[in-house]
Amino acid sequence: MLVLDRATGAVHDTYFRDFPQRLQPGDLLVINDTRVLPARLFARRAGIHAQPISPHNPAAKQYLHGVVEVLLTEQHAPLEWSALVHLGRKLPVGERLSFFAPDEHEAASAAVPLLTAEIVGRGEFGERRLRFSPVADFYAILDRIGHMPLPPYIHRDDELSDRDRYQTVFASARGSVAAPTAGLHFTPEILSAIRARGVEIAGLTLHVGLGTFQPVRVEHLEEIRLHTERYTLPEPTALAVNLARREGRRVIAVGTTTVRTLEHCARQAENGELRAHSGETQIFISPGYQFRIVRGLLTNFHLPQSTLLMLVCAFGGTEKVLAAYNHAVAEKYRFFSYGDCMFLA
Repeated sequence: MLVLDRATGAVHDTYFRDFPQRLQPGDLLVINDTRVLPARLFARRAGIHAQPISPHNPAAKQYLHGVVEVLLTEQHAPLEWSALVHLGRKLPVGERLSFFAPDEHEAASAAVPLLTAEIVGRGEFGERRLRFSPVADFYAILDRIGHMPLPPYIHRDDELSDRDRYQTVFASARGSVAAPTAGLHFTPEILSAIRARGVEIAGLTLHVGLGTFQPVRVEHLEEIRLHTERYTLPEPTALAVNLARREGRRVIAVGTTTVRTLEHCARQAENGELRAHSGETQIFISPGYQFRIVRGLLTNFHLPQSTLLMLVCAFGGTEKVLAAYNHAVAEKYRFFSYGDCMFLA
């Protein structure tokens, strides 16, 4: 764990096991309790008798024989989702997809697909809107046939261990297509040590979408428009944040998703007081932003030219953060989802 002093720009090399000692009694630590869905699916175009579907089947990897890869990205209704569809531009509105079990022997003998969906709308970059047919338990089937949507820079198929490794220990509210990776460092023992130090822990939910991680494709910051992401600020957390601010105690955010949720909610606040509610946010934070709530941030190291790095620079100061990143590279810190972390305070 790299520690950056926002006031001086000084950096310190340490380990995440020391994170509780970096907190002060009375701090409020806010976490994101979203849970990643096994949102990567393989389907057949309806009416096409394809080879058995499996991510380990070369035919599936090459998208031959009618096999289509689908990545659910955002839920709009109980059975309606936006999705990235490989070869999506070739699939028209009205096309139907059939989803079978991933085990090739089971798929080969399956007479009825476990899920079916119709393409009911089009979006940018191959995105489609899917409407699934009603089933008894959609999420149970998703758990059975889906695969964890590992980031594209992890060049391997997902493994069974990723079902646990790509979740935080406090993940509970399912709905994300990417993990809030700063939370991956925590263990039950670390959380107990934090509480023992006199630090309060509160939770909120922001379901992470793929748009958060997309590179910046425009020349001017004012042209950046993030995908909407759904969030929930529970009443106990709203009350805890309000009380901490009144008493002058620090609010420490675990991850950029938590920062964005708290700062978005601060914009909605009446008389400066947060209120419990759910909604959607597209907040984009870049250098020059005046933070209303967050006074400390634990985050992983992010891709260059990303909105996440812009947020970290806004919080820590661009020159100080980039100097810290250069230090991290020189000291061979690991970057990205399964990498090391940085604490700015």
